[in-house]
Amino acid sequence: MRRFDRLDVVHEVVYRSHVRVERVKGPVRRAWLPAEAEPVTFGVHGAVAAHYKVPPNVLEPHATTLDYIVAAAAG
Repeated sequence: MRRFDRLDVVHEVVYRSHVRVERVKGPVRRAWLPAEAEPVTFGVHGAVAAHYKVPPNVLEPHATTLDYIVAAAAG
């Protein structure tokens, strides 16, 4: 089995993501992501909204950042 050391580290950056995020209201965020024509809205829903004590009639439910991370990992 080959042993890796510090000389094996790649020093060239292959990809750097350029993302802009702005807070809309409370837990709601709008993110501009590469390759997307429109911004993506993140927020809270269901049990997450209940945990943060966000009343359902105050904000429209949106997928959480955790939902996106899980979806990306599952892909």
